Amino acid sequence: MSSKSAEKRLRELEQLVEKHNHRYHVLDAPEISDLEYDRLFKELETLEIKHPDLKSPTSPTVRVGGAPLESFKKSRHEAPMLSLMNTYSEEEFLDFDMRVKKLLELSDDAQVEYHVELKFDGLSMNLTYADGVLEKAATRGDGEVGEEVTANIRTIRSIPLRLNTSNPPKRIEIRGEVILQIADFEKLNQEQEKREEKIFANPRNAAAGSIRQLDPRIAASRPLTAFWYGMGAADGYQPKTIGEFHDTLQAWGFKTGKNWKICQGAQAVLEFYREIHAERDSLPFEIDGIVVKLNSFRQLDQAGFVARAPRGMVAFKYPSRQVTTTIDDIIIQVGRTGALTPVAILKPVSVGGVMVGRATLHNQGEIDRKDVRIGDTVVVQRAGDVIPEVVSVVVEKRTGREKKFEIPRECPSCGTEAVLKEGEAVIRCPNRACPAQFVERVRHFVMKDAMNVEGLGEKVVELLVEKKLVQKLADLYRLEKDEILRLEGFKEKSTQKLLDAIEATRKTELYRFIFALGIRHVGERTSKSLAQHFGSFDALMQATQSDFESIHEVGTEMAAALAEYFGNAENRSEIAELLREVELIAPRKNAEAGVFKGKVFVLTGTLPTLSRTEATQMIEAQGGKTSSSVSKKTDFLLAGAEAGSKLDKAKDLNVRVLSEEEFLLLLRK
Repeated sequence: MSSKSAEKRLRELEQLVEKHNHRYHVLDAPEISDLEYDRLFKELETLEIKHPDLKSPTSPTVRVGGAPLESFKKSRHEAPMLSLMNTYSEEEFLDFDMRVKKLLELSDDAQVEYHVELKFDGLSMNLTYADGVLEKAATRGDGEVGEEVTANIRTIRSIPLRLNTSNPPKRIEIRGEVILQIADFEKLNQEQEKREEKIFANPRNAAAGSIRQLDPRIAASRPLTAFWYGMGAADGYQPKTIGEFHDTLQAWGFKTGKNWKICQGAQAVLEFYREIHAERDSLPFEIDGIVVKLNSFRQLDQAGFVARAPRGMVAFKYPSRQVTTTIDDIIIQVGRTGALTPVAILKPVSVGGVMVGRATLHNQGEIDRKDVRIGDTVVVQRAGDVIPEVVSVVVEKRTGREKKFEIPRECPSCGTEAVLKEGEAVIRCPNRACPAQFVERVRHFVMKDAMNVEGLGEKVVELLVEKKLVQKLADLYRLEKDEILRLEGFKEKSTQKLLDAIEATRKTELYRFIFALGIRHVGERTSKSLAQHFGSFDALMQATQSDFESIHEVGTEMAAALAEYFGNAENRSEIAELLREVELIAPRKNAEAGVFKGKVFVLTGTLPTLSRTEATQMIEAQGGKTSSSVSKKTDFLLAGAEAGSKLDKAKDLNVRVLSEEEFLLLLRK
């Protein structure tokens, strides 16, 4: 793979991984399975190892998850909340065991002592205790900064507000998982249904949704609990083993899992894994595997870390839950970019405690590869225990009455002839006026990360479009109270609430508006880069494809999509209408007065106190730019611990190398 091809693929993978990080860690709405995510992440890691000079300082490989929501105060963890490496088979676990032995300089036949426990499927949480008293609680967030949710956590009765000890640590972070037990989850959904409120997809989403309520009374009304198992920063307490720490947690008043064990060697771990797998369906809560850790803290330190995970721990996951059912029909869904996606209509079946009636078939290639037909008996799983998908066909159960399916060459919504571009797997409707596309475009426009119109959900969008109250995006800002009140289900209070929510978005940040337009291939992160690079929407509209390609994170395909979008007369007309209704806030730039005006930085290694995100923001706020690779155009290399090859290259090119202390001194000038 050439350097240019590698860079293009790296940027694509960064966007994909970041998108799925955001959906899983921030929105609690994952789109792909854990296994698919891990494959994308592994491909990105491999490319970065092969092309270290192309690695971006904001690559997802140096992060753990997504950025926190803006509705809560941000809280920095005193020690990062690292992720875990995953393994999906006994063979992979045995490979992990051998790697650990090499890291610990042990013989191949040595019996490593492991601490094993359940991997709870809930919302990760970090509690900070000062002199034994709960000071604050924060979600994982991006691993370094989370959302402070102390008021909600205090409502969970199983969490001690004061440690049960006369000699508490001066300060300590306790990590664990907030969950809803299965019976409580089912009861909550029944109550939600009676009140005609949101039905949660699974216990994890219900727990996360409960904690992310701004009103603590809502969290208090729900039967949340939590299990605790980890430690972050600690001042005044240092156990020798995880087993010892587990006992201390219990003594301090924390709820810990009953299913844990100290195992001597890999075979004992495998026995525990199989035992729990056999009991999984009878457990009162959801798990998706077990967690295996070196029991000795000294050995954990000796094993060290990779960029995002400790080498001495691993999440040993179970296979996704699978069931069989039949395909009653296959229909086509039309996306906002015109993609025609086949969806299997299933005989409803419970998969992992959730009723599933639909499953994606992705595209015609997948249908043909799996030979899926209407009437087939199929194996269905919730990928990553969340997203329904058809795994395979039970060919032995065919009767001969099954029907093959071909995606129609005409859009089912507008009748326009669909097209399949060379090199793509997805058939698309090219008609921008397609009604189904428009509904999806409106949904995207109002979503949380875009214009963030609170309370304007899918059903309301469909209703507004169906009743022709919204026929263009700008119509959202022209809605009248009387016409909304005539819609089914709307009363005075709900109508005013919707209008107020729309009104609140008339002044919005430039990047949100760019993202809201739903330009193909352009995600939230790229929207921020475009806003920062161009500074105004006028400059963005006048840019050429080569202008877009000059932006570090924009590849050829994305640049072409941007040029095509802004070159389209209909799109420009739609934008002009919107800009008569919406005021855009330009990104903050101090390029004229900034001490780093026109300077190019490359960041490498781990800085003592600053995260890379913080350092990048400081550089950009002072008129500087960041790049992922060292070149003759680089002015400064900001280097931390384990700087690696970039430091060597900077020295070869006589690029000035800054420590964090020197960097902060320059900022003060």
